Amino acid sequence: MPLLYTIGRYTVAPALRLAFRPTVEGLEHIPATGGAIFAGNHLSVADELFLGTVVPRHLAFWAKSDYYKGTGAKGALHRFVLNGLGAIPVERAGGRAALTAFDAAIPALKGGDLVAIYPEGTRSPDGRLYRGRTGTARLALAAGVPIIPVGMIGTDKVQPIGARMPRPSGAKITVRFGKPLDFTGRSADRTSLREMTDELMAEIQKLTGQEYVPRYAPPRAKPPTPHESTSNESTPGGPGADGSTAG
Repeated sequence: MPLLYTIGRYTVAPALRLAFRPTVEGLEHIPATGGAIFAGNHLSVADELFLGTVVPRHLAFWAKSDYYKGTGAKGALHRFVLNGLGAIPVERAGGRAALTAFDAAIPALKGGDLVAIYPEGTRSPDGRLYRGRTGTARLALAAGVPIIPVGMIGTDKVQPIGARMPRPSGAKITVRFGKPLDFTGRSADRTSLREMTDELMAEIQKLTGQEYVPRYAPPRAKPPTPHESTSNESTPGGPGADGSTAG
């Protein structure tokens, strides 16, 4: 387990458990050894904090590649922290660039690590569960590992979109893990990937009780610059966050 991640497990994780007292269900579905993909709904930036807090093993998340390219002391600090946490860089641009993250995750999974992915590709804008992108199923087949469905409930109340830090709000946070999905032996063609992804999203919905929307989540809007009136931005959720791997 990376050093900074280990330090966080003995400092940040206990503090979060004490302050928010999350309820955890289905821990028996987390394998003690071996690689696996955790695929969950995405309500808030806090999803990653609480998922990492309750999973008893190292869990690799995705980080924008921009953070690895910074200059000066701030850039060096970002790289130190992300490398210390064992993060996987992903390109926001999508397409071929984003597939480098996909390639980086395969040896990590085959080496027995755990990786977290948000199949919706971005945070839900309204609390509903949106259609999943097929990158998660593609990665599971390529690495030969199971997918563990994850349901996050209440994180959008403690850290709504736009909030910098989670804050106690009286909302109850629940993290639910479903039975692992093993797609070994399934075809990797476009139709099969879509079927597997739909099966995964159905399992996530069972855990969360969210209303399902059979279309992709709209990209988050970013503040317009002086040279543009409107623009859109998408928060990567790992492979499948970009249209190139959508089914």
